[in-house]
Amino acid sequence: MSQEHYFSASPDKPATLREITYQVAGREFAVQAASGTFSASKLDPGTSILLSKFEEFPESGNVLDLGCGWGPISLAIATLSPETKVWALDVNQRSMELARNNAAKLQLTNINVITADKVPQDLKFDAIWSNPPIRIGKAALHDLLRSWLPRLESGGRAMLVVQKQLGADSLLAWIQAEFPDLTASRFSTDKGFRVLEVTRD
Repeated sequence: MSQEHYFSASPDKPATLREITYQVAGREFAVQAASGTFSASKLDPGTSILLSKFEEFPESGNVLDLGCGWGPISLAIATLSPETKVWALDVNQRSMELARNNAAKLQLTNINVITADKVPQDLKFDAIWSNPPIRIGKAALHDLLRSWLPRLESGGRAMLVVQKQLGADSLLAWIQAEFPDLTASRFSTDKGFRVLEVTRD
């Protein structure tokens, strides 16, 4: 699939729906994905690794899923941590529609699927969980993180999964240099992916 499909606001080709089932903390999620979205046929391995850290999910507060796609991270956090309010953010309208439909299917009312301009400007986040869109390019990715990492609440925490061969270590070094008021470190390594942790004291 070309990048322009799932990084575009409106994919050109008609959607081909696919049923996807995945598990988090022993809970099964049976949802839909579609062509023209990220991870259109199965759960992305990076997202799977991030979701394996479910014991680290925030228990409450505002949670940002940056680049939510069809919603695997949002759905898991909203289900396992019902006291959270999850802000599922994307630019791809097809992804957003799928995320809304999947949330409705699972009867989740604590997910708000939106574009960036709909997020209240004064809103701070207790947590950010994301498989960020690395393939949009370094400059665009850096701009994205400049927009959202500073919005971590005091005591807040971001968990980002990045493939090692796609620059996880250089991204960590950039975050450490770019945000001196935040603390960034490698949380774990698994199957060629790093989970990066960013916190605000």
